[in-house]
Amino acid sequence: MGKLESSPAYLRHSPHALPWHAHITALTIAPPARRLGLARVLSQSLEHAGDEADAYFVDLYVRKSNEIAIGLYKGLGYSVFRRVLDYYSDDATPGAEEGKGEDAYDMRKPLKRDKDRKHVRENGENFEVHPEDVW
Repeated sequence: MGKLESSPAYLRHSPHALPWHAHITALTIAPPARRLGLARVLSQSLEHAGDEADAYFVDLYVRKSNEIAIGLYKGLGYSVFRRVLDYYSDDATPGAEEGKGEDAYDMRKPLKRDKDRKHVRENGENFEVHPEDVW
């Protein structure tokens, strides 16, 4: 499931405000249908919609421990923009401190409108933010 969105107008001056972009909310492929290229097709469909709507980038959040998904998205041209500390509070990482959740990577892929690549960064794994800093 995906959508096109931006931060509300009253937050435009916040350093955390997001410009017009496409967002992958959830992407799940049933086990028997995996490795058929369906994730690629679905991702490219939202990327195309984002380009048609003049969005700057596509983003998504993925658990830091989900190496398979991270590899898939990197293979599709996404990179880590930032690391959101304790983003997933539903299931703490094994061995984590009590009350701590699992970190997420905010991954992005620039679209045609972001010609200067202003909405992606190198070494995003090292750029840490807190959940209250993202919307």
